[in-house]
Amino acid sequence: MEKKFRITVEGKPYVVTVEDITTDAQNIYQDTAAASLSAAPAPIAAAPVAAVPSPSAAGPGDEVAPLGGVVQTVHVSVGQVINEGDKLVSLEAMKMVTHVIARRGGQVISIAVKAGDPVDAGQVLLTVG
Repeated sequence: MEKKFRITVEGKPYVVTVEDITTDAQNIYQDTAAASLSAAPAPIAAAPVAAVPSPSAAGPGDEVAPLGGVVQTVHVSVGQVINEGDKLVSLEAMKMVTHVIARRGGQVISIAVKAGDPVDAGQVLLTVG
């Protein structure tokens, strides 16, 4: 008999199909539960999860990555004057390209990434002054 379960691993949901290959499934489940109660292993401490920087933690002139991925192209250079809506950086994630667009105009003060760099969501890509 097959059953479908929805499980979550590191925040990502998966649907899995499990096939019961025992002839007497009821006894197997009861025996497993009894064994786990009598010989319960010591709890394992969970590994600390690194906090993902949020865009609100960035400064007012910082442009941040909207998602994790790899920098494909940086379309601006330090000192360049940009306008709101200009394309700043192209990120590739899961074979899709996402363009980071300027939220405001100004001059590019610094660039924190280059083509080929991996980035996390919320990571500062560049600063506009």
